[in-house]
Amino acid sequence: MGLSVQTNIGAMVALQQLNATNKKLESTQLHITTSFRVNGPKDDAATFAIAQNMRGDIAGLGAVSTALANGEATLNVAIEAGKGVSDLLIEMKSKVVQANQAGLDSSSRSALHNDFNQLRTQIEEIVKTAEFNGTNLVKSAATNSSVLSTVDGSTISVSAQSMDQSTLSIAALTLTTSVGAASALTVIDSAITSVSSKLATLGSVSKRVEIQNAFTTKLTDILKAGVGNLVDADLAQESAKLQALQIQQQLGVQALSIANSGPQSVLGLF
Repeated sequence: MGLSVQTNIGAMVALQQLNATNKKLESTQLHITTSFRVNGPKDDAATFAIAQNMRGDIAGLGAVSTALANGEATLNVAIEAGKGVSDLLIEMKSKVVQANQAGLDSSSRSALHNDFNQLRTQIEEIVKTAEFNGTNLVKSAATNSSVLSTVDGSTISVSAQSMDQSTLSIAALTLTTSVGAASALTVIDSAITSVSSKLATLGSVSKRVEIQNAFTTKLTDILKAGVGNLVDADLAQESAKLQALQIQQQLGVQALSIANSGPQSVLGLF
């Protein structure tokens, strides 16, 4: 083709190459800025869709993990309350045993009864305050609960374990008489056994919730790693690519400048 000032094929080709380089450079800079290789469906439609589905699973597991953590905390509060009640019952038993001494005078028996009563009152205080997030598993007439354990809605059942005075049948015990003290010993022994059994039940459920929570956390980490493998950018690779594209951009600008200077040679003909 002859020389022309109207149509500069060289400049058009150089401009096309420069625009393509600029587009690649913009994409690479976005990868580096966001640390993602796939920022949207235009980058890789199939990978983006898979990653979004996995992100949805991660969000669901996050909600499950929160529910399990709340359930575990509720159980731990109940267990600590139960341990406190058990310790108090053991102290109460020592008072009962002392009250069963032969020949104990009335003033000593009255003092023992007062101590016994204070310990019993403390049991009631512990039971009333053993609440987490509105749930109390050890109070009088406590209701059963459940803990969300999977994304599909499965739950772990938690049975209430009431440990109040009335449930343990210790509300009416008295040490002011030898007959009352003798009767109290049997009841206290029964209460200690009952609380131990209730604690074992709470402990078993708490362990199950703990295991499920640990598994959910591991599963979440695996899914996060999977999403990362799909969409995360290799920053070392992107950095090297950025430098190469910057050089290509500079060369493209020079090539365009050379192409644009071509028509100037036409002036030499005149």
